[in-house]
Amino acid sequence: MTGFVGDIRGKVDSKGRVVLPSAFKRKLESNISKFIVKKDIFDNCLVLYPEDEWKRQVEIIRSKINPYNRQHNLFLRKFFKEAVEVELDALNRVLIPKALLDSAGIAKDVVFIGEVSKIELWNPNELEKNIISQDNFAKLAEDIFKGIGENE
Repeated sequence: MTGFVGDIRGKVDSKGRVVLPSAFKRKLESNISKFIVKKDIFDNCLVLYPEDEWKRQVEIIRSKINPYNRQHNLFLRKFFKEAVEVELDALNRVLIPKALLDSAGIAKDVVFIGEVSKIELWNPNELEKNIISQDNFAKLAEDIFKGIGENE
């Protein structure tokens, strides 16, 4: 998989299905049809993980978690409680549970945001509230990458 990038607008049908944008479908390995969808930890959106990326995320979590720590167990319970396995149907649609759509405020319109290994699903109005200005984006990039390459 080379990665999901860009934003694509779509619709949610009356049954809660969304059509995976063809630009993102082309980026999937041919045998991948299962995904995990869950509410994002930080933002009011949903995250759609291809099955292989979900396995990678679970391994990251497992490497950091002590199953005998109460706080870690609270995190695990919340993280996995809201995760749902979904599959692409023959028409490249994914059925998103209503409770998850409601939790992110997604009704009829949806914006898919490709983030290389995962896809975010946003209510268009909520997304607009979460986009930073170009100047703030440039400042954030400077802050994040400050000092990189200076010693090379």
